[in-house]
Amino acid sequence: MARATFNGVVLAESDETISIEGVDYFPPDTVRHEHLEATQTRTACPWRGVATYYTVRVGDKEDRDAAFAYMRPKRKARRMAGYVAFWKSEDVETEGTI
Repeated sequence: MARATFNGVVLAESDETISIEGVDYFPPDTVRHEHLEATQTRTACPWRGVATYYTVRVGDKEDRDAAFAYMRPKRKARRMAGYVAFWKSEDVETEGTI
């Protein structure tokens, strides 16, 4: 079971994550979206498409761009549509990931 936590709160938990290039993506229905707020940050991947980034917020603590998802991925990556990854954050902890 993979789990992502922030400020003592479970953000996502699943045994059906997708692991791509060392990053684990959680299925959309296993993520507590009330703790995510979209930012203006976007990045592009040649085969996945454009990633949307989110600030993770729990209580008065936040971590900008600590989560991202490909909402409309390119055809080769369509199975990961809406899946959420947490990365490059010192505050969001992941465990049990693939």
